[in-house]
Amino acid sequence: MTDTATRYLYLARHGEASPDETSLTEHGCRQAVLLGERLRATPLSAIHHGPLPRAAQTARLIGEQLDGVPLRQSEAAGDYLPYLPRKQELPPDSADSLLGFLARFPADERERGPELAGEALAQFTGPAPGPQPCHEMVVTHNFLIGWLVRAAHDAPEWRWMGLNHCNAALTVIRYAPGRPSSVLCYNDMRHLPAELRWTGFPPELHI
Repeated sequence: MTDTATRYLYLARHGEASPDETSLTEHGCRQAVLLGERLRATPLSAIHHGPLPRAAQTARLIGEQLDGVPLRQSEAAGDYLPYLPRKQELPPDSADSLLGFLARFPADERERGPELAGEALAQFTGPAPGPQPCHEMVVTHNFLIGWLVRAAHDAPEWRWMGLNHCNAALTVIRYAPGRPSSVLCYNDMRHLPAELRWTGFPPELHI
């Protein structure tokens, strides 16, 4: 017997947001509903979501497609910079560009981010306590998904950068006792029709 069981963590970026990011667009609402429909056969025990409206609305629309799955707001599931690298950690040919990108963000997202990122790892990752497998969802933002996928691969801490996620796409990570974590799928959009895919990505990243 073991005192932990396998955790399946379902990660989704919020649906497409309005220009001022205060709500979802019509496309974003449809994306969230379709993701919820895809997850109907999944035994989710909770949907965690960040506090910003675009994440909370996405979580609510997903939850409306399911049967009694509770929604739980978590600051650790919010939008922030999870790790701020030093220049010497970064590849020499891209260090200045990456640091310039990070410098564009507000001080509060840079200062509190690493603390919240540690809380996210503690709250959402690793085998679940108890004897039964656990299926939980986190509706969040691009940077946190990159951070958690990076951690699942034991990649350097700065490598959350460059891992991008489309609106309402799905990533699933498996944490089994005594085994390395495993990314089962990443940025999966099969539940979305062609016209709702790739939102949140710059055109040069569409494939």
